[in-house]
Amino acid sequence: MPVTETAARSVAVRTGTVYFILFAISAVHMLNDTMQAVVSALFPIFEESMGLSYAQVGWIAFTLNMTSSVMQPVVGLVSDKRPAPWMLPFGMALSMIGLAGLAFAPSFWLLLLSVVLIGLGSAIFHPEGSRVVYFAAGGRRGLAQSIYQVGGNFGQSLAPLMTIFIFVPLGQRGAAWGMLLAAAAIVVLLKVVPWYSGQLAAHGAPAKRRKPAGAEQLHAARKERRVVMFALMLLLVLVFCRSWYAAGMGNFYQFYVRDTYGLTISAAQLPLFLFMAAGVAGTFLGGILADRFGRKT
Repeated sequence: MPVTETAARSVAVRTGTVYFILFAISAVHMLNDTMQAVVSALFPIFEESMGLSYAQVGWIAFTLNMTSSVMQPVVGLVSDKRPAPWMLPFGMALSMIGLAGLAFAPSFWLLLLSVVLIGLGSAIFHPEGSRVVYFAAGGRRGLAQSIYQVGGNFGQSLAPLMTIFIFVPLGQRGAAWGMLLAAAAIVVLLKVVPWYSGQLAAHGAPAKRRKPAGAEQLHAARKERRVVMFALMLLLVLVFCRSWYAAGMGNFYQFYVRDTYGLTISAAQLPLFLFMAAGVAGTFLGGILADRFGRKT
């Protein structure tokens, strides 16, 4: 019998925080976002070797972010109704195929197709990964979420280092090394998926929503729905604004400092790395502070 969300939460709290699973899914999050970071790390290589314009580089970034972000609610909607642990390794397999295409794509359009596969793999991973965090968090929601997010942010922060140590020496073919990241993620998920399946079987089946009985309850439910929708739209605007400047920094700042200050592409990665590393630190500290002082505060 499916249990309510409140009951599932109480079970999770009683069982405590499962740190092994938290760090495992955070590691997979790191590997997943590192695979996404391979795309932005290759921008200066693509610009030089394939003669891409800034507009074409922007289209690659747009394609990656649209497929990895816009598809996430679609996958989340489906997985809420029918959770599927097997989707986690499937998403990693899609990213692996995309990285192979990225390494050997001879044209701009094949680059875009490869990026679509990487984006879809990421979109599939995130909703199911968040549910794993939900079950493993116990009573430490802020810390659990920060551990999960730190993995992703750390993976993104590796892009400048990959440009320096892999893609400047090896060029576009260096993206093939990213396939090892996908393989490592699948290996880790072989430990996570059975545990996640057990949690779903025990107390994770989605509960059916009860229809309000009377007119007052119906009015209250509609009012609550409006408040929730307003809060979600406000959060969406905030995340959009934050992501706008973060994407601009991550994708184009390296070109700006190269052209403005005369730095080499390798040297231009250092300030970019500091920016991303500060995001990792802020995410981790934010989770600890949220548990200590409350998420609203």
